[in-house]
Amino acid sequence: MIFKSPYPDVVIPDESVTEYVLNRAAHLMDKVAIIDGTNGATISFRQLAQGIKSVASGLVSRGFAKGDVLAIYSPNTPTYPIAFHGVAHAGGVVTTVNPTYLVSDLAGQLRDSGARFIITAGPFTDNACKAAEEVGGIDEIFSFDGSSGTTAFSELMETGEPYSGASINLNQDLLTLPYSSGTTGISKGVMLSHQNLVANMAQLDGCEELCRPLTERDTLIAVLPFFHIYGLTVIMNYALSKGASIVVLPRFDLEQFLAAVQEYGVTFAHLVPPILVALAKHPIVDAYDLTSLEGITSGAAPLGRELAEAVEGRLGCVVSQGYGLTETSPVTHMAPNREKGQTPHASVGPVLPNTEVAIVDISTGQRLGPGESGELWIRGPQVMQGYLGQPEATGATIDEEGWLHTGDIAYIDDRDDCYIVDRVKELIKFKGFQVAPAELEALLLSNPHITDAAVVRSPDHEAGEIPKAFVVSDGSLSEEDVMSFVNERVSPHKKIRRVEFIDQIPKSPAGKILRRILIDREAQGTE
Repeated sequence: MIFKSPYPDVVIPDESVTEYVLNRAAHLMDKVAIIDGTNGATISFRQLAQGIKSVASGLVSRGFAKGDVLAIYSPNTPTYPIAFHGVAHAGGVVTTVNPTYLVSDLAGQLRDSGARFIITAGPFTDNACKAAEEVGGIDEIFSFDGSSGTTAFSELMETGEPYSGASINLNQDLLTLPYSSGTTGISKGVMLSHQNLVANMAQLDGCEELCRPLTERDTLIAVLPFFHIYGLTVIMNYALSKGASIVVLPRFDLEQFLAAVQEYGVTFAHLVPPILVALAKHPIVDAYDLTSLEGITSGAAPLGRELAEAVEGRLGCVVSQGYGLTETSPVTHMAPNREKGQTPHASVGPVLPNTEVAIVDISTGQRLGPGESGELWIRGPQVMQGYLGQPEATGATIDEEGWLHTGDIAYIDDRDDCYIVDRVKELIKFKGFQVAPAELEALLLSNPHITDAAVVRSPDHEAGEIPKAFVVSDGSLSEEDVMSFVNERVSPHKKIRRVEFIDQIPKSPAGKILRRILIDREAQGTE
């Protein structure tokens, strides 16, 4: 059985992502598009459009060509959208990089993506320069703040006439290369075209019959990182395409976040469950006037019913959730959210327009009907082109009929609402960021005192999930020794935060780690 969207199909515009995002800029002109949440500085839609064309011109004058890759290694800044769309307008590809990456992580992504240029900022400049030296082939490093040893990003906006734009094949030409672990293994470049992202934004438009529409009167807060596909598509691109203003913050700090909502009259927020925990429970929330906030949509990790209800009760706004993956640009499901109680909080809502869903029995491969749980498969125009340079991984994720196998267990009720029952079997979601156990296990096994290891997700009140290591050792290590060994070698979100020593790692006859046994053991230990 194939489940269809309750919404009618939408027409996907024959436009580049930049054209789609700027389709209202010509008449909005001096309306504020971007607000720096740290100091109140603003960028108008006129300045946004002009800046994008100027940056494209500056890049082209430095030898940047269609299909070239530029890495943005930076937290959110007001000029991040200008940088992203400057590259897109020039026909290039942006690989967005987590700014907490260490030199080794950054170098790996630069090498794999084939990046020729880097844009970074402030304290991240040193890592960018070291990674560029390690990889080689980086033509130039720009920084948003003109850090020493780099070219000031502002110089790109001072080069010649605004660029008219490259000729783009919307379906074939890549736009962005975010990195995702998918359902297994270490990070891979997710190839997303202009059409993928334009389709996803058009699909969101097609949900407005039941979902709260964004309009030019809205102000959103951009605290989720733009390097993550959630922040990139749903906040940075889609909100601007609707003519809304976005308040940009470099990272989540509760007091700074609350102050920005109050000062700028934020009307809508896309958030993740750990932030909702703070909104539900932290006493400082009561010190701020948050009455402008009409709605919150949560994504990137499951949102519990109790938490959603607590936030609704405290703030008086509508709380809903959606579902998607980096590999689907990202949104596939969105819960209707015009009013409270419209959709059960446990549901991620119906599938978007132009998208099909199948629920498949893991053992038999048979398609299931309403109310039956199985693996969630998705097919639609927002599905990625594949993993960069990884044909086997691509084939294991997208079958010959175009179905993307998510690895998530779900069911669909008789109202077309989808419920995510279980998570991807192996991946850990730390505050919405994916952590691949295999990478941490390989590192653990490089320690001469560790004879075997397995890493699984461990429930955590604030982070949602944290990596926990089950370790077989020679008895000479403490839990702190194990954590220090790993944590000195990985980025912050990948750190091992719990350790348990055991006598043997459970494995199948084929040698595969039986993580479910360890996850069940962990669940029993935390009860």
